[in-house]
Amino acid sequence: MIVELVCVGTELLLGNIVNTNAAYLAEMCARLGLSMYYQSVVGDNEERMTQVIAQAVDRSDVVILCGGLGPTQDDLTKEVTAKVMGMKLVEDEHTRNCIQEYMNNLFVGRPDAKITDNNWKQALVPEGALILDNANGTAPGLIIEENGKIVILLPGPPNELKPMFENQVYPYLREKQPEVILSRMIKICGIGESAVEDKIQDMIDAQNNPTIATYAKTGEVHLRVTARAESEAEAKKMIKPVVRELKVRFGKNIYTTDEHKTLEECVIDLLKDQELELTTVESCTGGALAARLVNVPGASDVLKQGLVTYSNKSKRKFTLVKKSTLKDEGAVSHKTAKEMAKGAVENTGCDVSVSVTGLAGPNGGTKEKPVGLVYIGCCYKGKTTVREFHFNGNRSKVREQAVVQGLVLLRDCILENYVNE
Repeated sequence: MIVELVCVGTELLLGNIVNTNAAYLAEMCARLGLSMYYQSVVGDNEERMTQVIAQAVDRSDVVILCGGLGPTQDDLTKEVTAKVMGMKLVEDEHTRNCIQEYMNNLFVGRPDAKITDNNWKQALVPEGALILDNANGTAPGLIIEENGKIVILLPGPPNELKPMFENQVYPYLREKQPEVILSRMIKICGIGESAVEDKIQDMIDAQNNPTIATYAKTGEVHLRVTARAESEAEAKKMIKPVVRELKVRFGKNIYTTDEHKTLEECVIDLLKDQELELTTVESCTGGALAARLVNVPGASDVLKQGLVTYSNKSKRKFTLVKKSTLKDEGAVSHKTAKEMAKGAVENTGCDVSVSVTGLAGPNGGTKEKPVGLVYIGCCYKGKTTVREFHFNGNRSKVREQAVVQGLVLLRDCILENYVNE
């Protein structure tokens, strides 16, 4: 089936809001095996919305609209869609009750608050439409089936759209697909996109079903293996040998095959598994490495402290970097990174440490030490490893890449000494 996406909202056209819904819905539709040829963004203008929606319905089997389902006067998606589909709007009692209950809960402890009349606009639905309850807001989603076409209306806020799509729309569209589409994600770190592609070029050239798609992330490469089959069991059977071959080719560079697991989660799991306590000591990343680890629930079990030693004085005080090292080699040097990592272990009594020192820019670079030069160290089991990097991009990008490579180095050092009980 051909699916088309239409995102509604003048704020999207003005750039006031980043359109994350489009990326999310495109990816979810790809998982379903739907072919998406067009995406549109249209403002809150009835005439232009009518043209865009009518064109989408004419050329696609499924049209997904997001946004414009609110209670205000400029929320026109439902009204325009009903007009395009030749359907009248009627009040749905179930939806009205849902709105009443949601607003009552919202007004608890606020005796002066009351439901305004425009909220009841959201209880009007195209007659005969399938209603999708919204547990996180007042605007219901809608599915319209008319003249062999499917039009799906979703609320704009991502915290309403995503659960509605995953819990109600995805299963609905899955049933409409004659074939099963199944994917498996392989996440790789420590090797660049071009090197990954070179290692699997023969597999890509020979692929038909399953297929391998490559996605480059900062410091990572993700491979999605997708199979199309008559049943889920058959699709799994087709994917299995491809994943097995990828594991042979990339070995320990594969940090997970769980699509929802992040690199930092895997690192935290490794630290927990080996019962290790970690200290991070950062200069140019300013605590960003520690912050990314703290994003993981339960990180406090292993991350005991994060030091930001931005000045030379703090490097000497907290990580025992020698004065002579800073004078002769400089703060951004192999030796300083090594002493930072080693000193963090000695000064805090932790099991393992990661150090980062570099030039994030945009100023401060020289011919000998250009902007983007970063040294990352890891001290574990009495051994300190330091890697030198030359990152490209602006200040934010340099720091982001340094954080990822810090996680990669930490993971590598733990795996090098991994103890399997």
